[in-house]
Amino acid sequence: MKLSIINGSPRGKSSNTRIILEKIQEGFSSVDSTFELEEAYLKSEKDIARFRKMFETADILIIGFPLYTDAMPGIVKQLFEALDPKTIKKDLRLGFIVQSGFSESYHSEFIQSYLAKLSRRLGVEYIGTAIKGGVEGIKVQPKWMTKKYLSLFYDLGQQLALDWEFDENTMERLAQPKYLAGSRLMLTKFFIKTGLANFYWNSQLKENKAFNKRYAKPYSE
Repeated sequence: MKLSIINGSPRGKSSNTRIILEKIQEGFSSVDSTFELEEAYLKSEKDIARFRKMFETADILIIGFPLYTDAMPGIVKQLFEALDPKTIKKDLRLGFIVQSGFSESYHSEFIQSYLAKLSRRLGVEYIGTAIKGGVEGIKVQPKWMTKKYLSLFYDLGQQLALDWEFDENTMERLAQPKYLAGSRLMLTKFFIKTGLANFYWNSQLKENKAFNKRYAKPYSE
């Protein structure tokens, strides 16, 4: 059995997506240690022809990527548009992992519908899309903050090895919270009002020498 994993994050090996996909792989291998693993990072259009081949040879193919302001990375969309249903393995089982920095998973539900429709159009078996919000910063967060949901991704990998599909209950737990409400909503408003919500993003802007350009409108000029 061949499990193929595509990481569609532009950050590649330094991505939050990599950490999640590794947990799924760990869970899978804890059940099935004999499978063939193929994993790759989608970062350049030059790679697209090679990645199309993965759709022709895998038994299970998992594609993970982040959402940036509600949009998938352009290179991932380019791969999807380059696929030819006639060349794809007919019994391929296709699943997706979508993560974002948004705390609530509601933002990702629309792309979840798109990925289900994409699978139907490709003529493959759709095994589900696992959504997780609040993932940005996972690399710097203490382990106690990430242990719970990373263990759920581990469980998702185990269940995938057993059933060849993503477990609905585990996906539902990963998707929580779907909406901001109660104390979480009040805390978010507090962070926005005090400017704390921008602390991480401002540090990224400064690190990339783009802080003074944060209000730029290149497409309106």
